[in-house]
Amino acid sequence: MKIPSAVARLNKVVTNPIQRQWAPRLAPWAMVEHVGRKSGTEYTIPVLAWVDDDRVSIVLAYGRHTDWVRNVQAAGEFGIVRKSQHHKVVRPRIIPADSPDVARGARVFARFFDSVLTGTIVDG
Repeated sequence: MKIPSAVARLNKVVTNPIQRQWAPRLAPWAMVEHVGRKSGTEYTIPVLAWVDDDRVSIVLAYGRHTDWVRNVQAAGEFGIVRKSQHHKVVRPRIIPADSPDVARGARVFARFFDSVLTGTIVDG
């Protein structure tokens, strides 16, 4: 399943600005920081992110072909702010939602979607 693009457009304009108020502080919400692969512009978007040890899992509710997903894959890394802590995530890759590599907390939510973006948290 994938959330329709009309909902994505509405969320981008209406919901995301509101979620930016609490997403960096209230888990499982988080803010993904990435750079546009063509523009070089820095972007931040609210996501639901679950962490197991040094692994982060973000369920791709809008699918694997969104701009931000393509940006982090092209860069090979991205930043994430979760529970008011900034982390660097490397080696982002897309895995099936039923993969055992999905963080435990994300598994229930992931069942309703096709893909999960996962990566390794490296601090420093």
